[in-house]
Amino acid sequence: MAGGQERVLRRRIKSVQSTKKITRAMELIAATRVVKAQQRAAAAKPYSRQITQVIENLAAGGTEVQHPLLREATDVRRVGFIAITSDRGLAGAYNSAVIRATEREIMANEVDGRDYSLILIGKKAESYFRYRNYRIDASFVGISDTPKYEDARAVAVKITDLFVSGHVDVVQLIYTEFVSVGIQKLTVRRFLPLESAATVEAVGHADKGAVASTEFEPSPEEVLTALLPRYVEARLFGALLESAASEHASRQRAMKSATDNAEELRIKLSRQMNRARQDSITTEIMEIVGGAEAMRARDDAGVPGSAYVDAMAMSGAATTQARPSRSATFAKFAADDLKPEAVLKAIENGKRFLLNKQHPDGNWPNNFSAMYPTGATSLATLALLNIGMTPQDPPVEKALKFLRDERAPDKTY
Repeated sequence: MAGGQERVLRRRIKSVQSTKKITRAMELIAATRVVKAQQRAAAAKPYSRQITQVIENLAAGGTEVQHPLLREATDVRRVGFIAITSDRGLAGAYNSAVIRATEREIMANEVDGRDYSLILIGKKAESYFRYRNYRIDASFVGISDTPKYEDARAVAVKITDLFVSGHVDVVQLIYTEFVSVGIQKLTVRRFLPLESAATVEAVGHADKGAVASTEFEPSPEEVLTALLPRYVEARLFGALLESAASEHASRQRAMKSATDNAEELRIKLSRQMNRARQDSITTEIMEIVGGAEAMRARDDAGVPGSAYVDAMAMSGAATTQARPSRSATFAKFAADDLKPEAVLKAIENGKRFLLNKQHPDGNWPNNFSAMYPTGATSLATLALLNIGMTPQDPPVEKALKFLRDERAPDKTY
C-alpha cells in the first residue's frame, strides 16, 4: 500500500515539475513580449496625438463638415460591438473580462429594444460567441499578438462600411487599456460616430491664434474629410496595440502565479511522499522485529527448531519424556522428506504425543543408557544422519543446540 502510494506521488511530483518548467518558460517569454508591445504602443501614440491635434486645429479655425462618420442617429436601432481578445489563452482574466463586458452590453441594449452586431477580434471571442449562437457580422483572427497598421485598416474599413451603410447606428469598442505592467483596465468606449469637430476642439488644446494664420491646401473641409477615416484607423490601431500589451502582461502574471502554485504543490507532494516512505519503513521494521520476537518466543518454549531425537525414532517408534515439558518424535524419513517443514512437523507431532500422555509409563525405555551411552546429543546426531542431514545444516544446528540447552531445568533428558 505504502509503496504504491509512493509511486503515485512520485509520478505526480514529476508531472508538476514538468508543468512548472513550461509555465516558467511562458512567463519569461511573456515578460520579453510585453516590453516590445509596450514600446510599440508608445511609438504609435505620437501619430494618434498629432492627427488629433490637426483635427483640433481645424475645428478651432471654424471648419465644420457633414461627414458620414459624424452622423448622429436620432433613433438607435442596432448597436455594433468591437470586442478585442487574444488568439491564445493562459492569460488570466484578460479574455473573459472582455467577453463578459460584451455580453453585458448586448443584454443591456436588448432590454432597451436594440439589436446588436458583433465584430470580433481574436479566436477566444469568436469561439465563445459562435458556440453560443450569437450573430457575428465579422471576425478577425491572427492579428491580436502583434497587430500591424494594415490589420487595423482592414478592421476599420469593415466597421466604417457597416456604419456608413446604416447597418449599425452606434459602434462601441471594448478592449483592455494598458496602464502599466501591473495594471490593465477594461474599457468600453464609443467608437462611432466620431465626436464632432467642435467637440474635439472643446476638449482639445488648440491655439486659435496660431491657427488663424494657417492656410490649408486643399480647403480645410477637404482636409478634415480625408483625415477622419485615418483618425478611425489610428484609434483602432492604438486600441489593438494596448490590448496586445495588456495580453502579454496578463499572461506574465498568470504564468508567474502558476509557477508559484506548482512549486507549492511540489513541496506538498514531496512531504506526503516522505511521510508515506517513513510509514513504509516503519512498517517493515515492525514486521522484522515482530518476526524476530516470534522466533525467540518459540525457541524459549522449545517448539520447532529445538528438539532432541533418540535412537528409537529410527525404527518409527514414539518416545516420550518423563517430564511432559519437552518432547519430540521423529518417524523414519524418506529421501524426498528432507525439508525443514518435515522436521518441524515431526517435532510438533512429538509434542502432541507427550501432552496426550499416550506412553504407558511416561518414562524412557530401561535399556536407554545401555543402548546409547553417549546421551541424547549423539542420539540426535545419529537420527539426523539417518535422514541424510549433517550437524552443519541450519535445522540440525538448532536441534543440537536444544539438546545441549542450558536452559533445561535439570540439564537431563
